[in-house]
Amino acid sequence: MQIQSFSTHNSTDSKSNILEAKIIVSKFSNMDITRLLSDELLLMVLSKLPDSQIKPNYLVCKRWNNLQGRLVRSLKVLDWNFVQSGRLSIRFPNLTHVDLINACLVSPRNSGIWLSHGKFSMRLDPRFSSNWRVLEEHLLSVEMVDKGLKTLASGCPNLRKLVVIGASEMGLLSVAEECSTLQELHLHRCNENVLCGITAFRNLQILKLVGSVDGLYHSLVSDIGLTILAQGCKRLVRLELSGCEGSFDGIKAIGQCCQMLEELTLCDHRMDDGWVAALSYCENLKTLRIVSCNRIDPNPGPDKYLGSCPALERLHMENCRLGDKMGVRAMFRVCDTVRELVIHNCWGLENDHFSLASACRRVKLLSLEGCSLLTAEGLEAVFLSWNELQNLRVVSCKNVKDGEVSPALWTLFSTLKELKWRPDTKSLIGQHIHLEQL
Repeated sequence: MQIQSFSTHNSTDSKSNILEAKIIVSKFSNMDITRLLSDELLLMVLSKLPDSQIKPNYLVCKRWNNLQGRLVRSLKVLDWNFVQSGRLSIRFPNLTHVDLINACLVSPRNSGIWLSHGKFSMRLDPRFSSNWRVLEEHLLSVEMVDKGLKTLASGCPNLRKLVVIGASEMGLLSVAEECSTLQELHLHRCNENVLCGITAFRNLQILKLVGSVDGLYHSLVSDIGLTILAQGCKRLVRLELSGCEGSFDGIKAIGQCCQMLEELTLCDHRMDDGWVAALSYCENLKTLRIVSCNRIDPNPGPDKYLGSCPALERLHMENCRLGDKMGVRAMFRVCDTVRELVIHNCWGLENDHFSLASACRRVKLLSLEGCSLLTAEGLEAVFLSWNELQNLRVVSCKNVKDGEVSPALWTLFSTLKELKWRPDTKSLIGQHIHLEQL
């Protein structure tokens, strides 16, 4: 009887415990247990999630949506009202990188004409004029851009990178006043008046200036603007000038004042003759890129004024016209210390022009691609004069034939550390070889 009584009592307690457990589980199932976590702790958890799960987290609840916004550091804005109203800084208070290019464009919604060019992507009004500056008709007013920049700067003081088009000096000054840590600035449709505002950014290290873009808009940056830039931005490490004018004086001012400059890119330049000689004033320049330029320098002047860039290690020329022999000769002479030479998809580079690269005797890496006028004979004349060549890449140079490669050149190939020889689809090698592993 005692055993039966104990068994009955034990059974009753077990049912009671199960019922109590179900009640507890029921309560927790209707409750958001993440409320037990502080915002700081939940942010740490959310920050560890992979990128593929970031967007779904916005949909969980309002709190998660707000917290996830605090984790966003980089944003491309499409709606200018989102900036000007202040909602951008409220929604994403910790932004460090902001791209405002497409938000500065007024795009008609019902148009069937779509424009895409580099960073720009928008619809065009079917009635746009044929003045070959179609983008100028679809830009926000300077006053609106400046007002939005002021709102953005006051709400996001930790900005490190800003990309904008159509701003004025006053708009940039408001950003410089609030965002003291800004290090990278991209200015599209920039003119010389705007450059006065750039000098207020004391910690600016990376700068991209886009003056004119054929078919989209026109804006002037000349020696005056380059001199203002040089005197006000002495801590620059990387500089890109796209669609900018100028001459020897402007490049010289940059070289003399921006002594920390290590990388210079010239894209679609409109420089006057003789500008190449000014590169020798960039004493600490390590990388020089010439991109999409219709000419180098047809009249660089006497050799005694060219000089040399003592610290230069890399010369990249891409999508350029290299038909002017004097300009190519001057460029190789000024860049005679380079260790890495890259020439991709450049027109007009004949054997005579390429033979001038013999002046660059310290080249260790050479990459040629899309240079259809070069032949095996032209390559051999340069390769055999380089004693330090270690890495070679020749791709899509259709006039370079395996049958024309001399034994001396094949012997040179065997001494390289890395070789990619694929001048055309019929090449016998046609593969990427790490020779030091053979």
